[in-house]
Order: sequence, then structure tokens, then C-alpha cells
Amino acid sequence: MTRDPIAEVSASIRRGELVVFPTDTVYGIAARPDDPAATARLFAAKHRSRDLQLPILAASVDAARTVGTFDERADRLADACWPGALTLVLPRTEDSLGWTLGGDPATVAIRVPRHPLALAVLAVTGPLAVSSANRSGAPPAADADALERAFADTVAVYLCQDAPLEGAASTVVDLAHGPPRLLRAGAAEAETIATILGPEDALLDSPLSP
Repeated sequence: MTRDPIAEVSASIRRGELVVFPTDTVYGIAARPDDPAATARLFAAKHRSRDLQLPILAASVDAARTVGTFDERADRLADACWPGALTLVLPRTEDSLGWTLGGDPATVAIRVPRHPLALAVLAVTGPLAVSSANRSGAPPAADADALERAFADTVAVYLCQDAPLEGAASTVVDLAHGPPRLLRAGAAEAETIATILGPEDALLDSPLSP
């Protein structure tokens, strides 16, 4: 029987296991977001503080709307930048309000990636909690060998491309706390985002105070 890697990933996600797959930025390590045991495994695998929120990846803008509450600013940015390397921090919807993602329980960080393998996975599984595939504080792993050294059998399925993946992290913009705010500079240019938002929604370039 021919091996179907997407089906293997989907089955592992349904069981609450961790999987790794490439995105348009870096490799991601993923879990189903509605299973607290699965997201706990993801925090443990990365040695990640629960003060930091696990982002969500979705296959489409429509799928993202089930997770985050979009206003007119989010609509504009999603229309112009997705699929792509922009993460939006939005208020949660009723569907995602109970997810154990760490950080602020009222907000969610979400994006639609461009990589075809990531989109194929997400189209089957639905939105997933996906963080960069590295131990916290270490650089993201760029190939299968480095990924397996980092996570070994804590990951059930490694879905890897042949060439090393050496992208930059996504740009993160907060739309959940008033004026648009750049939380992290990344692959999507801040100047482009500011132009899309326009002067009436000027992009602030410093994070919120703790």
C-alpha cells in the first residue's frame, strides 16, 4: 500500500501526538489546539514557557475566522498578505476561547502560511497550534537530521522537504489591544504592512509594556 504522509500526519494529530512539517518561514512543530494534553506535549517538547502563546496556523482566511475575530483592519491585512509570513494577534472566537495555548487567554496569534505541504496538512486537520521547530532559545532546525536530533521520538511524524528550510520568522502585528502594534519584525516588511493599514491606522513599532 502506498504511504500517504498527509494521512499519517492527520491520524497522529487526531491522537493528540506531535508532528513536524515545513512552512513558508521555518519548520513548525504542531499539535491539535483543542486538546490540552496535546498542547502540553508541545510546550514540554520545546521547553517553552506557558507565558508565551502557541500560534495557530490555518489553511484559509475562512478557517482563520473560526479562530480569531476579524475587524476591518484584519480583513485588509489578511486580504493583502495571506497566505504569507504575517501573524495577526486577534481576539478569540467562541470556538477557540477554551484552547490552552498559553499567554493571554483572550487573544490568539494566527496566520495562513504559503507552503504547499503546510496547506495540505491544514486542509485535512483544520487549524493547528504550530510553533517553530526548535527548543526554546535555540535556532530553528533547517533539515530532517537537525529536527530529529532536537525532538527524537517526542514527535510522531516528521514531514520534511529534501532541501534545507532556511526562512525567517513571520512578522507579528497585534490588533487586539487598540492601535496596530508591531510585536516582532520578520519576513513580511513592516513598511508594506503600514501602507496597507494607512495613516488612519498607523502601525506602532514598539511592543506593549508587560
